[in-house]
Amino acid sequence: MMVLFETICEDGYWSANAIGLSIFTDGKTFEELLKNIEEAVFLYFEDEIKPGEEITIETRTTHQVHHIASSSGC
Repeated sequence: MMVLFETICEDGYWSANAIGLSIFTDGKTFEELLKNIEEAVFLYFEDEIKPGEEITIETRTTHQVHHIASSSGC
């Protein structure tokens, strides 16, 4: 089984959501986020995982650029 997450860093925090599944988590650092992703995935599938079954977790980082501009009507 494979679970793919989109990750993003915004306002100093990392967040992640699984594509096609209702799994969301966050972390102060990317390393903390990865730990939280692993925990969230295993909790989500804890009743469905068969002994010896493996789950592959992959992340894809989304880069966001915010452009703030103001203009005067004068």
